[in-house]
Amino acid sequence: MQQLAYFVAVAEVRHFTQAAELLRVAQPSLSKQIRALENELNVSLFSRARGNITLTPAGEALLPLAKRILADVDTARLEVQELVGLKRGRVRLGATPSLCAGLLADVLRLFHDTYPGIQLIVEEGGSRDLVRELTRGSLDMALVILPLHGDPPLDTTPILREYLVVASPAGAEPGAPRTAQLPRRSYLRIEDLQNRPLVMFRPGYDLREATISACRAAGFEPRFAVEGGEMDAVLRFVEVGLGIAVVPSMVLAGRPGLRGTPLVLADEEARRGRHGPGLLRTIALAHRKDVELTHAARAFQETLQTFLVEAAQAGTLPAGVETLVSA
Repeated sequence: MQQLAYFVAVAEVRHFTQAAELLRVAQPSLSKQIRALENELNVSLFSRARGNITLTPAGEALLPLAKRILADVDTARLEVQELVGLKRGRVRLGATPSLCAGLLADVLRLFHDTYPGIQLIVEEGGSRDLVRELTRGSLDMALVILPLHGDPPLDTTPILREYLVVASPAGAEPGAPRTAQLPRRSYLRIEDLQNRPLVMFRPGYDLREATISACRAAGFEPRFAVEGGEMDAVLRFVEVGLGIAVVPSMVLAGRPGLRGTPLVLADEEARRGRHGPGLLRTIALAHRKDVELTHAARAFQETLQTFLVEAAQAGTLPAGVETLVSA
């Protein structure tokens, strides 16, 4: 690159000394680099007859190519510098529907305001679907539910603990049909869901597997009123009274037509004042082990973690959410 830059400078001013002054190098060094270029190409690039510097046919042919090469190098350098400086780039992020409907929007807004040149692509889906897309390379990172199934080649950083509740219509007890009400308590056990019609997510949602597994562990098979929906559909089905659903508490924010009743492991725990739910889940930020995160992706990770710490300190995290990120 240096040889080409020296060649272009001499070709433009047609004088070795003036070219050296423009480049702020010693004239002997410039002449040495030009000779090295000529030796490498095995041609003469300049005619030096009678003190006049002119381009040979080989020099005429090389000049536009050399200018193009140097311009491309400058463009490449600029693009890399912009990427490193986070003026350009892309983040492909996967997230569960509860997060997309909850705190993720605030994080995305903060990141966009800080790095407006970074393109944000968000894919919403169940945790298992997101893990599959991560391993395929379709996403840079994803917010997924732990533990991961099948031991995929991913690095995970736990960031949130999310409490699950039983969603039911706000004006009624959390049961369906209306003639078969659940106990009038401030909490529910898994056993209380037996023989109650459930609105169930489609396969691929971690919530589906968690609910079914908890019911089976309690000794009964869950009964579905309707299944196969995404988060918004499930919540709407509950609102109109089709059944109840186990959902993250954060998704009930802004839905006055729904109420959320905590789940506990047993009545004894509730009497002792330990209202930790029997169903909870840990959310982690995951990315592939064999691929280094881009500068833009690392900046998003830092933005997310800073947001969670500050929100926890300010007490503005959604109800039922605890951060696992330390200050």
